Amino acid sequence: MTETTTEVRSPAAAGAAGPSLAFRPDIEGLRAVAVAAVVLFHAGVPGIGGGYIGVDVFFVISGFLITSLMLREVATTGGLSLLRFYGRRARRILPASGVVLVTVILAGYHWLGFLRGDEIASDGRWAALFASNFNFAAQGVDYLESQAAPSPLQHFWSLAVEEQFYFVWPALLVLLIWLGLRHLTPAVLGVAVTASLVCSVWQSGITWSYFSPATRAWELGAGCLLALAAGRLSRIPAGLSSAMAGVGLAGIIVAALTFDDGTPFPGYAAALPVAATLLALAGRSDAVLGVAPLRWLGRISYSLYLWHWPVLMIAAQAFGPLNGLTRTGLVLLGVVLAIATYALVENPIRHSRRLRRSHLLTALLALLLILAPVAVALWKTATSPGAGDQPQFQPRLGASVAHVQP
Repeated sequence: MTETTTEVRSPAAAGAAGPSLAFRPDIEGLRAVAVAAVVLFHAGVPGIGGGYIGVDVFFVISGFLITSLMLREVATTGGLSLLRFYGRRARRILPASGVVLVTVILAGYHWLGFLRGDEIASDGRWAALFASNFNFAAQGVDYLESQAAPSPLQHFWSLAVEEQFYFVWPALLVLLIWLGLRHLTPAVLGVAVTASLVCSVWQSGITWSYFSPATRAWELGAGCLLALAAGRLSRIPAGLSSAMAGVGLAGIIVAALTFDDGTPFPGYAAALPVAATLLALAGRSDAVLGVAPLRWLGRISYSLYLWHWPVLMIAAQAFGPLNGLTRTGLVLLGVVLAIATYALVENPIRHSRRLRRSHLLTALLALLLILAPVAVALWKTATSPGAGDQPQFQPRLGASVAHVQP
């Protein structure tokens, strides 16, 4: 979901705005908490009715990490290269998402038949272009009420929202620097976050509000604001800092355990996981979140987020309701796929020195990884037995599935 690097400026070095970065093991652990909440919720584990707030935790972490990286570049070079920024995003996001999209499109046709496959292929085209949220909003998908079989690619809506945010935020920062108004960055961002929050509360309960970048931007923006204030975090006493992190982690857990399908979301309710994540990031808690198992899970969290949902959904729609043992096995399969994707695709491409040295090669790779799922989807749709029928309506097939909010 987000930039996986957890190298952000240590509190002591924040004020200097120098190039040196400190590793943040607690952020890897926080990502593990977020993905665990989402996966357990989707697997139907009792008591985790609000596990969907893991996505909101991811949004805040993403805003904090990526803004910290941008501020480092601005501090060291005096400006921000959009080519470098989007190249980094492409190398980080596209390889794993491209592999998952192609695999899920082909698996949909194989396991669910051509009618369902055509629908999944259509969803895949939108996902490849980072517009899933608009696609599902237009379909009127309601995660909390709908009994229709959800798309195995439904969870790509959050990736779309995130990338739409990063289409605007870095460009806005570059504009402020170019105009000589860099000092106004906190105020401009603060106004934008406030406006988005008001929009989120105002439209709470409307299907569109769940998917809209206008109602979700404040969550990413809140993390950005925290990054802008990082210089002041070093002044927080150690005892208070630890307490903040503890309260933040507790707030995330409380939201995951007490929210459910009836909680109006995002709206006011989203303020709890967002504020809790801000506290956890500001206070940091290496002793709790920095332990090795959580850091390991945090490293594969992006690939796990991409894989777990289609694995669960395709199995449920192909074979009907799944018992607890089967769901556990499918989650473990998602973990195995995530490990393989991280080791063989995600990490090698992200750290490729050749790609990092060449904007052209990165751009060509990005184009290939975007077009490949689109091409596969178009090919499968064109060769589908229903290609020339053009029915007015094709209902989504498959068994109804509980816990459909990715």
